[in-house]
Amino acid sequence: MTAARGYEHAVVRYASEDELVAVGVPFLTAGIAAGEPTVVSLDREHTELLRAALPPDADTHFLPMGDLYARPAVAIRSYRELMAGFVAGGAAGIRILGELPRAAIDTSWDWWARYEAAVNHAYDEFPLRSICAYDTRTTPRHVLDDVARTHPFVATPGGGHRANDGFVDPLAFLAGPRPMTPHPIQRTEPLIELTDPQPREARHAVLAANKTDLPAAEIDDLVLAVSEIADNALRHGRPPVTLRIWAGPGCMVVTVHDTGDGPADPFAGLLPAEREVGGRGLWITHQICSQVTLHRDDTGFTARLTAGNPWPAGGTD
Repeated sequence: MTAARGYEHAVVRYASEDELVAVGVPFLTAGIAAGEPTVVSLDREHTELLRAALPPDADTHFLPMGDLYARPAVAIRSYRELMAGFVAGGAAGIRILGELPRAAIDTSWDWWARYEAAVNHAYDEFPLRSICAYDTRTTPRHVLDDVARTHPFVATPGGGHRANDGFVDPLAFLAGPRPMTPHPIQRTEPLIELTDPQPREARHAVLAANKTDLPAAEIDDLVLAVSEIADNALRHGRPPVTLRIWAGPGCMVVTVHDTGDGPADPFAGLLPAEREVGGRGLWITHQICSQVTLHRDDTGFTARLTAGNPWPAGGTD
Protein backbone atom coordinates (compact mmCIF):
# COMPACT_ATOMS: atom_id res chain seq x y z
CA MET A 1 0.00 0.00 0.00
CA THR A 2 1.12 3.58 -0.58
CA ALA A 3 -0.44 6.59 1.06
CA ALA A 4 -1.45 9.53 -1.14
CA ARG A 5 0.66 11.66 1.16
CA GLY A 6 2.85 10.86 4.13
CA TYR A 7 6.03 9.01 4.95
CA GLU A 8 6.19 5.36 6.02
CA HIS A 9 9.69 5.02 7.45
CA ALA A 10 10.69 1.40 8.12
CA VAL A 11 13.84 -0.42 9.13
CA VAL A 12 15.16 -3.90 8.41
CA ARG A 13 17.81 -5.26 10.76
CA TYR A 14 19.23 -8.20 8.88
CA ALA A 15 21.75 -10.88 9.79
CA SER A 16 22.30 -12.31 6.31
CA GLU A 17 22.10 -11.22 2.69
CA ASP A 18 19.20 -13.64 2.23
CA GLU A 19 17.22 -11.68 4.84
CA LEU A 20 17.96 -8.41 3.05
CA VAL A 21 16.77 -9.86 -0.26
CA ALA A 22 13.65 -11.39 1.33
CA VAL A 23 12.61 -7.95 2.56
CA GLY A 24 13.97 -5.69 -0.16
CA VAL A 25 13.01 -7.43 -3.39
CA PRO A 26 9.25 -7.83 -2.72
CA PHE A 27 9.14 -4.25 -1.44
CA LEU A 28 10.70 -2.92 -4.64
CA THR A 29 8.84 -5.20 -7.07
CA ALA A 30 5.51 -4.18 -5.55
CA GLY A 31 6.40 -0.58 -6.23
CA ILE A 32 7.49 -1.37 -9.79
CA ALA A 33 4.22 -3.19 -10.41
CA ALA A 34 2.29 -0.17 -9.16
CA GLY A 35 4.21 2.16 -11.47
CA GLU A 36 5.99 3.89 -8.60
CA PRO A 37 9.56 5.20 -8.91
CA THR A 38 11.88 2.86 -6.99
CA VAL A 39 15.31 3.83 -5.69
CA VAL A 40 18.14 1.74 -4.28
CA SER A 41 21.18 3.22 -2.52
CA LEU A 42 23.27 0.42 -1.00
CA ASP A 43 26.93 -0.48 -0.95
CA ARG A 44 28.34 -2.03 -4.12
CA GLU A 45 27.95 -5.65 -3.02
CA HIS A 46 24.36 -5.24 -1.91
CA THR A 47 23.49 -3.15 -4.96
CA GLU A 48 24.60 -5.96 -7.27
CA LEU A 49 22.75 -8.48 -5.11
CA LEU A 50 19.48 -6.54 -5.46
CA ARG A 51 20.07 -5.75 -9.13
CA ALA A 52 20.45 -9.47 -9.90
CA ALA A 53 17.33 -10.36 -7.91
CA LEU A 54 15.06 -7.77 -9.56
CA PRO A 55 13.40 -8.33 -12.95
CA PRO A 56 15.80 -7.52 -15.82
CA ASP A 57 13.50 -4.80 -17.12
CA ALA A 58 12.92 -3.19 -13.72
CA ASP A 59 13.08 0.60 -14.00
CA THR A 60 14.90 1.10 -10.71
CA HIS A 61 17.18 4.03 -9.92
CA PHE A 62 20.49 2.85 -8.40
CA LEU A 63 22.19 5.73 -6.62
CA PRO A 64 25.84 5.68 -5.45
CA MET A 65 26.17 5.94 -1.68
CA GLY A 66 29.27 8.09 -1.40
CA ASP A 67 28.11 11.56 -2.44
CA LEU A 68 24.52 11.03 -1.33
CA TYR A 69 25.46 10.20 2.26
CA ALA A 70 28.37 12.59 2.61
CA ARG A 71 26.47 14.63 5.22
CA PRO A 72 22.97 14.31 6.70
CA ALA A 73 21.80 17.77 5.61
CA VAL A 74 23.05 17.08 2.09
CA ALA A 75 21.23 13.73 2.02
CA ILE A 76 17.98 15.38 3.12
CA ARG A 77 18.29 18.10 0.50
CA SER A 78 19.19 15.61 -2.25
CA TYR A 79 16.37 13.21 -1.45
CA ARG A 80 13.83 16.03 -1.21
CA GLU A 81 14.88 17.30 -4.64
CA LEU A 82 14.71 13.78 -6.08
CA MET A 83 11.25 13.12 -4.66
CA ALA A 84 9.93 16.52 -5.69
CA GLY A 85 10.97 15.65 -9.24
CA PHE A 86 9.15 12.32 -9.07
CA VAL A 87 5.97 13.99 -7.78
CA ALA A 88 6.20 16.70 -10.44
CA GLY A 89 6.37 13.89 -12.98
CA GLY A 90 3.10 12.42 -11.69
CA ALA A 91 4.29 9.83 -9.16
CA ALA A 92 1.58 8.84 -6.69
CA GLY A 93 4.02 6.77 -4.63
CA ILE A 94 7.79 6.45 -4.19
CA ARG A 95 9.85 3.60 -2.71
CA ILE A 96 13.44 3.82 -1.46
CA LEU A 97 15.70 1.11 -0.06
CA GLY A 98 18.92 2.49 1.39
CA GLU A 99 21.69 2.04 3.91
CA LEU A 100 24.33 4.28 5.41
CA PRO A 101 27.99 3.71 4.56
CA ARG A 102 29.78 1.74 7.27
CA ALA A 103 32.20 4.65 7.75
CA ALA A 104 29.31 6.99 8.58
CA ILE A 105 28.04 4.61 11.24
CA ASP A 106 31.50 4.11 12.71
CA THR A 107 32.70 7.72 12.70
CA SER A 108 29.72 10.06 12.55
CA TRP A 109 26.74 8.28 14.07
CA ASP A 110 25.62 11.16 16.28
CA TRP A 111 24.45 13.36 13.44
CA TRP A 112 23.15 10.38 11.44
CA ALA A 113 21.00 9.42 14.43
CA ARG A 114 19.58 12.95 14.26
CA TYR A 115 19.03 12.41 10.52
CA GLU A 116 17.05 9.20 11.08
CA ALA A 117 14.76 11.05 13.50
CA ALA A 118 14.47 14.24 11.45
CA VAL A 119 13.48 12.60 8.16
CA ASN A 120 10.20 11.46 9.72
CA HIS A 121 9.29 15.14 9.47
CA ALA A 122 11.44 16.21 6.51
CA TYR A 123 9.96 13.68 4.06
CA ASP A 124 6.38 13.61 5.31
CA GLU A 125 5.08 15.82 2.50
CA PHE A 126 5.92 13.10 -0.04
CA PRO A 127 4.05 9.84 -0.83
CA LEU A 128 7.06 7.86 0.32
CA ARG A 129 7.76 4.42 1.69
CA SER A 130 11.35 3.67 2.55
CA ILE A 131 13.35 0.91 4.21
CA CYS A 132 16.63 1.65 5.98
CA ALA A 133 18.84 -1.44 6.14
CA TYR A 134 21.20 -2.18 9.06
CA ASP A 135 23.43 -5.24 9.26
CA THR A 136 23.25 -6.60 12.80
CA ARG A 137 26.55 -8.43 12.28
CA THR A 138 28.50 -5.18 11.97
CA THR A 139 26.33 -2.42 13.46
CA PRO A 140 27.20 -1.45 17.06
CA ARG A 141 24.64 -2.01 19.79
CA HIS A 142 24.18 1.69 20.60
CA VAL A 143 23.44 2.38 16.93
CA LEU A 144 20.84 -0.38 16.77
CA ASP A 145 19.25 1.09 19.90
CA ASP A 146 18.91 4.48 18.19
CA VAL A 147 17.65 2.80 15.01
CA ALA A 148 14.87 1.16 17.02
CA ARG A 149 13.84 4.55 18.39
CA THR A 150 13.81 6.47 15.10
CA HIS A 151 11.81 4.18 12.77
CA PRO A 152 8.04 3.92 13.25
CA PHE A 153 7.83 0.68 11.24
CA VAL A 154 9.75 -2.59 10.92
CA ALA A 155 9.93 -4.06 7.40
CA THR A 156 9.02 -7.74 7.10
CA PRO A 157 9.74 -10.40 4.46
CA GLY A 158 7.37 -10.33 1.53
CA GLY A 159 7.17 -6.53 1.32
CA GLY A 160 5.07 -5.78 4.37
CA HIS A 161 5.75 -3.94 7.61
CA ARG A 162 4.52 -3.74 11.18
CA ALA A 163 4.40 -0.98 13.77
CA ASN A 164 7.54 -0.54 15.85
CA ASP A 165 6.70 -0.42 19.56
CA GLY A 166 10.09 1.14 20.35
CA PHE A 167 9.56 4.23 18.18
CA VAL A 168 10.05 7.58 19.92
CA ASP A 169 8.49 10.81 18.67
CA PRO A 170 11.17 12.65 16.64
CA LEU A 171 10.80 15.87 18.63
CA ALA A 172 11.38 13.98 21.87
CA PHE A 173 14.33 12.05 20.41
CA LEU A 174 16.00 15.19 19.05
CA ALA A 175 15.41 17.20 22.21
CA GLY A 176 16.95 14.53 24.45
CA PRO A 177 20.57 14.77 25.61
CA ARG A 178 23.14 12.89 23.56
CA PRO A 179 26.69 12.14 24.68
CA MET A 180 29.57 13.76 22.81
CA THR A 181 32.55 11.43 22.95
CA PRO A 182 35.74 13.52 22.77
CA HIS A 183 37.60 13.24 19.50
CA PRO A 184 41.01 11.63 20.19
CA ILE A 185 42.79 14.86 19.26
CA GLN A 186 40.91 16.56 22.10
CA ARG A 187 42.95 14.53 24.59
CA THR A 188 45.77 16.97 23.84
CA GLU A 189 45.92 20.64 24.76
CA PRO A 190 44.19 22.89 22.24
CA LEU A 191 46.47 24.90 20.01
CA ILE A 192 44.30 27.98 20.52
CA GLU A 193 41.73 28.93 23.16
CA LEU A 194 39.82 32.21 22.94
CA THR A 195 37.10 33.82 25.04
CA ASP A 196 34.28 35.74 23.38
CA PRO A 197 36.01 35.92 19.98
CA GLN A 198 34.46 38.07 17.29
CA PRO A 199 33.87 36.25 13.97
CA ARG A 200 36.90 37.90 12.37
CA GLU A 201 39.11 36.78 15.26
CA ALA A 202 37.67 33.24 15.03
CA ARG A 203 38.44 33.09 11.30
CA HIS A 204 42.03 34.20 11.83
CA ALA A 205 42.46 31.66 14.64
CA VAL A 206 41.46 28.75 12.40
CA LEU A 207 43.94 29.83 9.74
CA ALA A 208 46.69 30.32 12.31
CA ALA A 209 46.11 26.86 13.80
CA ASN A 210 46.13 25.02 10.48
CA LYS A 211 48.72 22.27 10.99
CA THR A 212 46.93 19.94 8.59
CA ASP A 213 47.59 18.69 5.10
CA LEU A 214 43.95 19.23 4.12
CA PRO A 215 42.98 20.96 0.85
CA ALA A 216 42.71 24.72 1.10
CA ALA A 217 39.03 24.56 0.11
CA GLU A 218 38.24 22.34 3.09
CA ILE A 219 39.95 24.75 5.48
CA ASP A 220 38.10 27.64 3.86
CA ASP A 221 34.82 25.83 4.55
CA LEU A 222 35.79 25.35 8.18
CA VAL A 223 36.74 29.03 8.47
CA LEU A 224 33.27 30.00 7.25
CA ALA A 225 31.54 27.50 9.55
CA VAL A 226 33.48 28.59 12.64
CA SER A 227 32.75 32.23 11.86
CA GLU A 228 29.02 31.50 11.63
CA ILE A 229 28.90 29.47 14.85
CA ALA A 230 31.00 31.97 16.81
CA ASP A 231 28.69 34.75 15.65
CA ASN A 232 25.64 32.68 16.65
CA ALA A 233 27.06 32.05 20.11
CA LEU A 234 27.83 35.73 20.69
CA ARG A 235 24.45 36.91 19.41
CA HIS A 236 22.11 34.25 20.71
CA GLY A 237 24.00 32.26 23.35
CA ARG A 238 24.98 33.16 26.88
CA PRO A 239 28.51 34.35 27.74
CA PRO A 240 31.21 33.46 28.10
CA VAL A 241 31.79 31.97 24.64
CA THR A 242 34.85 29.73 24.48
CA LEU A 243 36.47 28.68 21.20
CA ARG A 244 39.07 25.88 21.17
CA ILE A 245 41.02 24.55 18.20
CA TRP A 246 42.97 21.31 17.73
CA ALA A 247 44.79 20.34 14.55
CA GLY A 248 46.88 17.46 13.24
CA PRO A 249 47.95 16.05 9.87
CA GLY A 250 44.54 14.64 8.93
CA CYS A 251 41.99 16.82 10.66
CA MET A 252 41.11 20.01 12.46
CA VAL A 253 38.58 20.12 15.31
CA VAL A 254 36.97 23.30 16.63
CA THR A 255 34.56 23.59 19.55
CA VAL A 256 32.43 26.63 20.32
CA HIS A 257 30.83 26.57 23.77
CA ASP A 258 28.51 28.99 25.51
CA THR A 259 26.55 28.69 28.73
CA GLY A 260 23.12 28.95 27.11
CA ASP A 261 20.65 26.28 26.07
CA GLY A 262 21.42 26.16 22.34
CA PRO A 263 18.87 26.37 19.51
CA ALA A 264 15.24 25.72 20.33
CA ASP A 265 14.57 24.11 16.95
CA PRO A 266 15.18 20.34 17.25
CA PHE A 267 15.83 20.16 13.49
CA ALA A 268 18.51 22.88 13.64
CA GLY A 269 21.18 22.30 11.01
CA LEU A 270 19.38 19.46 9.26
CA LEU A 271 16.59 21.52 7.69
CA PRO A 272 16.70 25.10 6.38
CA ALA A 273 15.77 27.54 9.10
CA GLU A 274 13.71 30.43 7.74
CA ARG A 275 12.71 31.93 11.07
CA GLU A 276 14.77 30.15 13.73
CA VAL A 277 17.16 32.54 15.47
CA GLY A 278 20.70 31.49 14.64
CA GLY A 279 19.51 28.68 12.41
CA ARG A 280 21.27 29.86 9.27
CA GLY A 281 24.73 29.29 10.75
CA LEU A 282 23.98 25.72 11.76
CA TRP A 283 22.47 25.01 8.34
CA ILE A 284 25.66 26.23 6.66
CA THR A 285 27.93 24.18 8.93
CA HIS A 286 25.93 21.00 8.31
CA GLN A 287 26.36 21.52 4.57
CA ILE A 288 30.12 22.02 4.52
CA CYS A 289 31.81 20.40 7.54
CA SER A 290 33.03 16.81 7.62
CA GLN A 291 31.18 16.37 10.90
CA VAL A 292 29.06 18.49 13.23
CA THR A 293 28.21 17.38 16.75
CA LEU A 294 25.80 19.33 18.97
CA HIS A 295 25.79 18.74 22.71
CA ARG A 296 23.93 20.09 25.71
CA ASP A 297 24.88 19.50 29.33
CA ASP A 298 24.73 21.36 32.64
CA THR A 299 27.54 23.70 31.49
CA GLY A 300 25.71 24.88 28.38
CA PHE A 301 25.77 24.18 24.65
CA THR A 302 28.70 23.02 22.50
CA ALA A 303 29.03 22.80 18.74
CA ARG A 304 31.99 20.72 17.52
CA LEU A 305 33.05 21.22 13.89
CA THR A 306 35.47 18.89 12.14
CA ALA A 307 37.35 19.22 8.87
CA GLY A 308 39.08 16.22 7.36
CA ASN A 309 38.84 12.72 8.78
CA PRO A 310 36.11 12.95 11.42
CA TRP A 311 37.47 10.00 13.36
CA PRO A 312 40.55 7.79 13.13
CA ALA A 313 40.10 4.19 12.01
CA GLY A 314 38.52 2.14 14.76
CA GLY A 315 37.10 5.16 16.59
CA THR A 316 33.48 5.76 17.45
CA ASP A 317 31.25 8.68 18.20
